[in-house]
Amino acid sequence: MGRGGVHKDRSEGPERKCIATGEVQPKYGLIRFVTGPDGQVFPDVAAKLPGRGVYVAADRSALDMAVSKKLFSRGFKAQVKATKELTDEVEKQVARRVIELISLARKSGDAVAGYEKVKSWLDREEASVLIQASDGSGRGKSKLSTPHFGKYIGWLTADELGAAFGRQTVIHAALASGGLAKRVVEEAQRLRGLRETDDGGRGRAEG
Repeated sequence: MGRGGVHKDRSEGPERKCIATGEVQPKYGLIRFVTGPDGQVFPDVAAKLPGRGVYVAADRSALDMAVSKKLFSRGFKAQVKATKELTDEVEKQVARRVIELISLARKSGDAVAGYEKVKSWLDREEASVLIQASDGSGRGKSKLSTPHFGKYIGWLTADELGAAFGRQTVIHAALASGGLAKRVVEEAQRLRGLRETDDGGRGRAEG
């Protein structure tokens, strides 16, 4: 397993090397960075911006190391500037991507929220991913189980899940198989490495 909870599998597409850990893993387990004209380093979480890029594992300690040891300058082979707030900015951007993807899944009918709806999907084996708010009641969350051969995401807050569903807060949500589920899980795996979890080890995209 690579850092950030991402399993290494050479069949999963292009791989890149992390400038902090030296590990090679699929691109979706890494964060791409580019520089502006002034040499400022900034994240390209969608990996779509032009120009030379370097990669760091989606892991808070790896990113902090890249900043503190000035590894970006080595990676870009030039003097560049990376602020100490860079890791927090990456976390915010990746969280935003996860929320946006869940919102798109909701709009296409591939995501539901609320205990009863999620329980119904689980009972009918329509759900492939169970999502529960990190700050939700442990007792309430324990009443629902991860789908058989499915995934579990437990490190978004109730407010963040609420934003994905156009509500104030959401504790329980589920994704159907297919559609955007794979992309949500991949982005959520990246977020997990950037965020502390205190849910007894359940804070991972399990499968």
